[in-house]
Amino acid sequence: MDPETRLEYEASWHHWARDEQLAPAGDWTVWMIMAGRGFGKTRAGAEWVREIAEADGSARFALVGANFAETRMVMVEGESGLLSIAPPKNRPIWEPSLKRLRWNNGAEAYLYSAAEPEGLRGPQHSHSWCDEIAKWVNNSGQALAAWDNLKMGLRLGRAPKIAATTTPRPVALVRTLVKDSGVVTTRGRTEDNVMNLPSAFINVMKADYGGTRLGRQELDGELIEELEGALWTRAMIEGCRVNSPLPFRGGAGGGAYREAYTKVPHPNPSPEGEGLESLARIVIGVDPPASSSGDACGIIVAGLRPDCKAVILADRSVEKASPEKWARAVADAARRWGADRVIAEANQGGAMVKSVLQAADISLPVRLVHASRGKAARAEPVAALYEAGRVCHAGAFPRLEDELCGLLIGGGYEGPGRSPDRADALVYALTELMLRRKRVPRVRV
Repeated sequence: MDPETRLEYEASWHHWARDEQLAPAGDWTVWMIMAGRGFGKTRAGAEWVREIAEADGSARFALVGANFAETRMVMVEGESGLLSIAPPKNRPIWEPSLKRLRWNNGAEAYLYSAAEPEGLRGPQHSHSWCDEIAKWVNNSGQALAAWDNLKMGLRLGRAPKIAATTTPRPVALVRTLVKDSGVVTTRGRTEDNVMNLPSAFINVMKADYGGTRLGRQELDGELIEELEGALWTRAMIEGCRVNSPLPFRGGAGGGAYREAYTKVPHPNPSPEGEGLESLARIVIGVDPPASSSGDACGIIVAGLRPDCKAVILADRSVEKASPEKWARAVADAARRWGADRVIAEANQGGAMVKSVLQAADISLPVRLVHASRGKAARAEPVAALYEAGRVCHAGAFPRLEDELCGLLIGGGYEGPGRSPDRADALVYALTELMLRRKRVPRVRV
């Protein structure tokens, strides 16, 4: 290619963009890209603006960020901003004092701050790009007011449109847009852009945040909401996460214990991990499914530490498994982790559950428990253990933690799936380790 052709090719976004970075087809008013960090959201938003501006000299854009500084630094002057992505011959003129961008054909874009919603009252636009809407301050309703004023000002052109780019957070504006059937939502993960990100960055993010709430939100682009009245909260679970199943020894001679709390938990420990033999007990909680085509079989491995705290070691649950398959999974977990007992719920089949488990391993020590109370009533004492700081998670267990946060005070379940199978198995295991009344010898009068 000659230099001019090469520059045109390099500036052609449609040659380089991934499909999910291109505006959706069809008739839409709001397009929201809700994805993890490094996905390429800012570039997609800027290229959408550039394409329209270069093709339509009558276009009038509202560029809205959390504040004026971010609007300018990210959307206009940033590495993926409008000035950086434009080829030299089509680069817009930037007028900072007027907070305005002007293209040669007459298209214009004006900068606004979501923190000052009244600034959007009055001006008219044909298009808008809103960046990081989950960051917009809403202490006094500013974010929602800014969005409403923006939409009311989209009165120019034949088909006004808004592109919103954001990392997901369960704030009022994002929740509203997700539930709006008229909003086209594109979702994505950091790993989707792996070709344009340093491999060292990807590896560190996976190791440090994989499976945690922060990682699922900031890297995987998941919108993780808190349920009002839930027995477990995300903050409660994150606060109990540790990077080791045992407390570290410290001081001369290994005297006092100290907690291994970290902000960047390591992956789940293996059964051969250092110090597991020092756990006082290890049990397997099991919530058997009613049928092989129904719910999952919850299988949770938990241990009792020397400091009398319980630790969740593994989630070995299996989906849509036959009795033989889930029984083998329980037996395998018991062998690998050296469990001294399996605690299984007996409401679904009673003695049959014990027979199935012992058919998989004749020496498997099984205790059957009958659930005489509702799920929430059984879970409340276990949730109290978490609040008291008496339970740790040695790693991240996303599906289990989603179920825990779906159990509601007073009954009810609003988590993933039809039933909290993993959460039930955890309750059985921790009840055995921490709440079961111990019998002591005494003289009967």
